[in-house]
This record gives sequence, structure tokens and C-alpha cells, in this order.
Amino acid sequence: MEKEQRFKFGKNWKQYLPTIDDDSIDTAEKSLRDALGVSDLKGKKFLDIGCGSGLFSLAAVRMGAEVVSIDFDYDSVDCAKILKESYYPGYLGWTILQGSVLDQPFMRSLGEFDVVYSWGVLHHTGNMKLAMELAAASVQSGGQLFIAIYNDQGGASRRWLRLKMLYHKLPKFLRTPYVLIIATWYEVQFSFKRLLKFQNPLPAAAKSSTGRAMKVWIDWVDWVGGLPYEYAKPEDIIHPLRDSGFILDKLRTINGWGCNEYVFHLDKLLKNKVTTHP
Repeated sequence: MEKEQRFKFGKNWKQYLPTIDDDSIDTAEKSLRDALGVSDLKGKKFLDIGCGSGLFSLAAVRMGAEVVSIDFDYDSVDCAKILKESYYPGYLGWTILQGSVLDQPFMRSLGEFDVVYSWGVLHHTGNMKLAMELAAASVQSGGQLFIAIYNDQGGASRRWLRLKMLYHKLPKFLRTPYVLIIATWYEVQFSFKRLLKFQNPLPAAAKSSTGRAMKVWIDWVDWVGGLPYEYAKPEDIIHPLRDSGFILDKLRTINGWGCNEYVFHLDKLLKNKVTTHP
């Protein structure tokens, strides 16, 4: 993908970084506990692929894990380092590295982990299939893989791809108005739907209930500008991983656009069977 068409995720995360507080970290911890089915991560090795702001790496550290955070984007790496310096300065149990999940030698050098976490990242690499394979290869026997991948909506997903490509073709001074127009169009519709359900119609209220702890505007900029962009149906994610020895533990699907969440564990017997298959 051409350089100018790759969204600068890290610069967007740097705008989000000052908003991180104890509530954000608590929400991130709860998300990990609920998805992984654990009360803590003591004694576990945790790999955060595409660490972004570093929030979930920080949450994993607070839960007792030994954490390795990686990101292709230098600004995202800086974000994670800033968080580490703020909360765990000098702590040796949290390693932050710049690197790509598509770089096989780099990924192999990291070793295997009890938990591999990559929420909303692998579909932004430009080669989701390879990214999935290398992320899965980082899970040790009995370990867990927690990922979120954009839902394939058919024609709607392809229309979103065109909207994202247009964002990158626009002059920079027109990108903010472009995001504002798209965000306003959808948020008005969302607000009416929430009103009909007797819910708080404000966008901030809806976002806070998702457990992702991301501010509304930053979320929209990320969504509209986010290239590379791929998507998949649940079966397109589940079947290849099953063939590699992974068993699906949890699945949270959505109707419409956004991410489907998957939690797998790597079965020891199935892994050995796959590894030794002629």
C-alpha cells in the first residue's frame, strides 16, 4: 500500500493518550478478565500485537503479566513508552518494541506466549492472512488468542473501503470536515435509535458502555481514515485457526459494522497432531 494511504494510527493515539485515567485502565482490565475468563494474569506472558496507545498492555501489567508490546507505528510505540514511564518507570517486566507482525523473523524472536492479544489490528496490516498466521504461531500450547476483526458486511464493507480511500485522497485540510460529515450522519441515526430504546442518546454515553474506553471523535477519525482495511466473516477466521489446533472459547459477533471478537485456546493434543502431520 502506498505510504500516503497508510493511516497514521499512532498520531491519533497520541491525542487519546492524555484522556487515559484510572477508569480507563479499570475498564481495560475488566475487558481482559471477561474475555479471557481469568481474575488475573500472574505468571503469564502476554503479547500485545499493535499496542496502539498502550492501554491494554498497561492493564495486563497491572494484572500481573510479563508483557511484550509491539507496534509497526513509531508514534504508537512512543505512546506505550509514555504510559510505561508514567505508571511503571524502570519496570523490567514490560518490554516495548517497534516491529511488524508481518515480519516472520521478528515474530519468531519474541518466542511464545500464554496470551496473544490483538484487538482491531490484524485487519490493518495489509496482509491479514499472514498476520493471523504469525500471531497464532506466537501462542504456546494451552495459551489463548484474543483478537477482534472487522465484520464482513458484503457490499457495505466495500463501500466503507471506498470512503476510507477517499479520505486519503483529500487534502489534509479537508479530512477533518470529511470525518465530521460522516460521523454526524451516523451519530444522528444512532441517537434516534437509542432514544427509541429509552437510552441516553449522547454518543459519549454509548461509547463508554462498549468497554473500549475510546473517545468518540478519535474513534471516528480512526474508523474513517483507517487504511489498510480488511474484513472477514466469522467462519473465515474460525476455520483456519481450527485447522491449526485452536479451539474457539468465546465469540461475540455484531450485526453491521465494527469488530467481531474471538477468544481461542491452543489445544496441546491438536497442536501436536497438526505439527506432526505428514
